[in-house]
Amino acid sequence: MNRRVKFKLPRSIAMLTAVCLAAFGLGNGARGQDGVQLAASVDGPIELDPLLQAAERARIAAVDRARPSAVSVFVPGGGGGGSGVLISPEGYALTNFHVTSPAGTFMRCGLSDGRVYDAVLVGLDPVGDLAMIQLLGRDDFPYATLADSRQARAGDWCMVIGNPFLLATNLQPTVTWGILSGVGRYQYPSGTLLEYADCLQTDASINPGNSGGPIYNDQGELLGIVGRCSFEKRGRVNVGVGYAISINQAKNFLGYLRSGRIVDHATLGATVTTDPDGGVVVSNILESSDAYRRGLRYNAQILEIDGRPVMTANDVQNVLGTFPSGWRVNVAFRNQGVTTRVPVRLMSVHRQDELLAKMASALPPPPPVPDQPDDEDNGEGEGEKQDDDQDAEQGGDEKPKRPDLKRQRLPPGHGAAKPAIPEAVADLIVQRRGFANYHFNQVEQDRFIRSLRSQFPANQFAETDQSKTTAWTITGKTGDAEVKLSVADDQYAILVGETAMQATRRSELFDAVDTDSIAGILPALDAWRTMLKLGPEKFGEAYYQGTMPLGGQRPLRDCLVGLYGEMEVRWLSHPETGLVECIEVVADRDSDPAEVWIRREGDDISGLELRYGTDVSLDVSISDWTQTESAPQ
Repeated sequence: MNRRVKFKLPRSIAMLTAVCLAAFGLGNGARGQDGVQLAASVDGPIELDPLLQAAERARIAAVDRARPSAVSVFVPGGGGGGSGVLISPEGYALTNFHVTSPAGTFMRCGLSDGRVYDAVLVGLDPVGDLAMIQLLGRDDFPYATLADSRQARAGDWCMVIGNPFLLATNLQPTVTWGILSGVGRYQYPSGTLLEYADCLQTDASINPGNSGGPIYNDQGELLGIVGRCSFEKRGRVNVGVGYAISINQAKNFLGYLRSGRIVDHATLGATVTTDPDGGVVVSNILESSDAYRRGLRYNAQILEIDGRPVMTANDVQNVLGTFPSGWRVNVAFRNQGVTTRVPVRLMSVHRQDELLAKMASALPPPPPVPDQPDDEDNGEGEGEKQDDDQDAEQGGDEKPKRPDLKRQRLPPGHGAAKPAIPEAVADLIVQRRGFANYHFNQVEQDRFIRSLRSQFPANQFAETDQSKTTAWTITGKTGDAEVKLSVADDQYAILVGETAMQATRRSELFDAVDTDSIAGILPALDAWRTMLKLGPEKFGEAYYQGTMPLGGQRPLRDCLVGLYGEMEVRWLSHPETGLVECIEVVADRDSDPAEVWIRREGDDISGLELRYGTDVSLDVSISDWTQTESAPQ
């Protein structure tokens, strides 16, 4: 009995097969002398194979889905430009640091709908060559669907949409199509800036001006942010090797970029080498690092970082290069035959002043503006061209040439003298050292304190009379022992069974955290009480840091940081509920912070747990939480 068997080809193979069939003319036409069927006779219309038609329709649909989110970036005054991609309806978009650097805090952006929008700088990641901007004027911008770039594989179809050579002066971006040539690539930084770790490689055509733009998969989902190319020696010709920052790395930094800060990348605080017999071993480690405190030692073998197996030193850098500083991620290592899995707090690659100084000295060149006529002198002699190694370090974008306004119709405000910043944009720019734009940090601080006050049982904090003092008294149990905690202005006390500690100065609380005492719970509670009462603006120096894992676990939590006397306090809250889940108090960066984890039953706080590192020092089940308020004496 004969039975027909149907085979369903994978999408990528099916599309490739269709293209090959078309290339060899395998259709419904006549056959040639060699037996190959011709596409069609000259007397009738060409009939395409249905598989080829389906593949073409799918590709057109993917381009149509993706194109509205692509952004053409123009620096006012003709100073250059590049590309970007919208990631939210509020107009937040990603691009490259080296695209925004010549623009400063303000730029003009065009979409494929033919409209030009003002845009303002939000945050910067100069190490990873990322920047966030916000387009203004709408709250319903088209935006890209974010893919999972960890699922991308070499050979997958992809497309790049952007503004090469600033050709999109009619605001219609250029689309190029190709495949992912490789994944998990590492491109060395220029010094310690513009590092491309765990990045995507593609043969889809990328040229100067594509920088900052999107690379999509064949479904029109965002895979990454284009940024670097390899060019022919001493030329500016694309040779089919381009690189993109993975969207999964960008996801790690979205909260940090939304903070308006200039952000840094992470390091383990250790160096590693690839063992000739296989595996990654520690060759040096800082004793002040959290990795050392968690038990990582010289000659230990690192097995996994954030759940990803690492086999070589390059693997380690590829993973670490995708994390912001200050993150806590799970690390698995083997030391003297014992395997340990533990959350490790990552260090910063730079000190803040060092990072700002490197940014100021790097001066990556801006992307190009459209070419001028060949018979005009553009001021670039042959000896001034960079070689391909320099191109890679600088992101592949060249010094801009003066635009030819006769040949190109540029968006409004482009190609003329740099215009004054519009009032609507100027109102969104606040300069502050260490920040790309402090305005956006203020927005996040306001959101945080509103959420913090709304969730606390004593809801009156939003209207608290600041001429009065407030005090908290918390009672409960730890095991069989009674617990009483009291915090008020310059009055702090803890009673656990027969053990009592009290303090009248914050400096004494500093000593409690520094010595891993159970009294380390008091500064966390008092900082919480003070933040609720005063808010970030009057608390002292405070800022929104971004999003990070809690104890090495996702989802990413919002993090607000405030200086509390000589200590630093961090509040971590759930991104969906806004509920504070942990308060960390740092007395010395070379020792473990006091971490107070908050348990809830419904809307009620049911327990507090004090941890140092991975050790639990105090676990309190709460029976009563009382707030009192009185006029100062």
